[in-house]
Amino acid sequence: MAGSELFGALGRGMVAGAVGTAAMTVSERLEMAVSGREGSQVPGEVGASLLPGKNREYAPDVAQLNSAVHWTHGITMGAVRGALDVAGLRGAQASLLHFALLWGGDAALYRALNIADVPWRWTPDELATDLLHKGVYAAVTGAVYDAVSPPS
Repeated sequence: MAGSELFGALGRGMVAGAVGTAAMTVSERLEMAVSGREGSQVPGEVGASLLPGKNREYAPDVAQLNSAVHWTHGITMGAVRGALDVAGLRGAQASLLHFALLWGGDAALYRALNIADVPWRWTPDELATDLLHKGVYAAVTGAVYDAVSPPS
């Protein structure tokens, strides 16, 4: 595979990831309106945990980081969907693997950063909410990726 093909796949993935992130954001807002749940601060907590100097007087504002980390993570994880295409996967198979990589990686990161417990200790509502919204993300990202990609 030529470098331009690889970069094209990663770029299409990032565009698809942006659309998937928008869809996930809408699904979160709708679910919060129905359930009354407050918005998650986990993306901001991840960002604050990963920034250098977190033990200095400067403490990053989780609320200010939240949206930036949410969108950056969604767009960059779209590149993973492009990488799956480079590996020869498209369609539902690629979207399911993308979902598993996204959800599993996020759960492991939250645990490693001491932001959340292991998923089997989450409440049923927390688990269902996380699976729902990341499922929306993976499905929309996959559909957009496949729609904008040249035939294989």
